[in-house]
Amino acid sequence: MNLKKMIAVCAALAVTVVTASAQDKKQPTGMEDRQVWVNTLVKIADPVLSNLANNTLRENMPQESLDTKRVHRFSHLEAVGRTLCGIAPWLELGADETEEGKLRGKYIEMTRKGLANAVNPDSPDYLDFGTPSQPLVDAAFLAQGLLRAPKQLWGGLDEKTRERMITELKRSRGIKAFENNWLLFASMVEAALLEFTGECDLDRLTYGVFRFRDDWYKGDGVYGDGPSYHADYYNSFVIHPILTDVLKVMKKHGLAGSDFLSKQLKRQARYAEQLERMISPEGAYPAVGRSITYRVGAFHALAHAALLHELPKTVAPAQVRCGLTAVIARQFAAPRTFDEKGWLRIGFAGSQINMSETYINTGSVYLCTFGFLALGLPATDPFWTEPFTPWTGLKAWNGEDVMADHAIGD
Repeated sequence: MNLKKMIAVCAALAVTVVTASAQDKKQPTGMEDRQVWVNTLVKIADPVLSNLANNTLRENMPQESLDTKRVHRFSHLEAVGRTLCGIAPWLELGADETEEGKLRGKYIEMTRKGLANAVNPDSPDYLDFGTPSQPLVDAAFLAQGLLRAPKQLWGGLDEKTRERMITELKRSRGIKAFENNWLLFASMVEAALLEFTGECDLDRLTYGVFRFRDDWYKGDGVYGDGPSYHADYYNSFVIHPILTDVLKVMKKHGLAGSDFLSKQLKRQARYAEQLERMISPEGAYPAVGRSITYRVGAFHALAHAALLHELPKTVAPAQVRCGLTAVIARQFAAPRTFDEKGWLRIGFAGSQINMSETYINTGSVYLCTFGFLALGLPATDPFWTEPFTPWTGLKAWNGEDVMADHAIGD
């Protein structure tokens, strides 16, 4: 047999084996997938939330960064704001008598206690919301988390803590946002203030929304991060989810410009469609762009679209569940992802400090929790009850027929 024939035979055998194994393997149920998500999210979030509740966050949280000379004074607010933003939809389901419900109840109480400490000036873990410039980012993520759990978190805070939280969020008004995705952080804080108090700085709320709407859209569901296009995941980390959540508040309060929400949801659905196609058969995805050490947070826009029931018609909820389960299982099982005390290390698939930027520290990487938003859908939702459904990358590489991918024309 010549070399060409040998290669062809080996390739055919390999495809046969892979396809057969994929068909013969007993696939996990939606409830088994959900358990993977819950276990992983709790493992990530527990060191942040338990230490904040005990007023030991500053004492116990490690400080890791590529820039060892930089004092990351805001890293604790980063960890808190980002963890809260990601875990809030799950907490909003409330406690119940199931094992998961009891676990949720534990973390609801822990988070409420921690938030009270975070805004108490006499607390060792009192957080800085007002010193330029980083606190604007994570005040916004914290505000977004509170909007995502209005009953269990915001509604569960005592009156004094609510007053203090409003004061701290308003401190971020003294920080001028850069002309890029940072404008949306200012918008997010004002949206939360409007929802919780009935008042806001209207110019600060709408300026960023209108800049992205009128000036920075590049087409096919993708915005520039400011005037220029950047090949990274910031459309998912920040831009689409915040635009959508801010516009939902604007629409609720009848503000001018909120009619853009319908178009924005279509754009986010298209971007979510693209994200789903990036998941490989093995649960990998392209390690491109800055802030890649935010890990599965790269799928924030996809998870958010699933949570809102705003996925495109071409993407079944169950295939998102199955694809993201593959990513979560692979990414957080990588050796040295967590330190010996359970804190996340900086990396993409393990401990990889050189994949980060100098602005990234231990607190920053808790943005990975954003990939878990679909846990805010109850266990009875089709996202969890539908049987195993292969995602696009798995189907395509197994030789199954898939629909062509087309741009949207807007």
